[in-house]
Amino acid sequence: MDKEKIIARIMKECEADDEPVTREEAEEMAEMEIKANGIKNYTQSDVEKKPRKKREVKKDTTKISFIHYLEEWLLTTSVEDVTIINEQKEIAFRINGEDYSLSLIKHRKKKEV
Repeated sequence: MDKEKIIARIMKECEADDEPVTREEAEEMAEMEIKANGIKNYTQSDVEKKPRKKREVKKDTTKISFIHYLEEWLLTTSVEDVTIINEQKEIAFRINGEDYSLSLIKHRKKKEV
């Protein structure tokens, strides 16, 4: 766009806003606008994102055997509908018509300072 057209547009817009500017101020604003138009905005990337690899969960045999032990024990009591939700983490059951579940959490070793 021509610098003179930009200056005229800026002066007209400022006058419409009841804030008239001098020609020197309009020239300065036009130069800033021209420089700003030359700056590229790189917020959108053209590179496709790589598909993530599915993370393989390591089996914890201790947790699995403990959940199965809990299942066997609960079946020997007056508990109903014993179900293993996740063989390494959760088991669900019903007592007196109400639903319960147990989650097994293995804590990490504390770091020494």
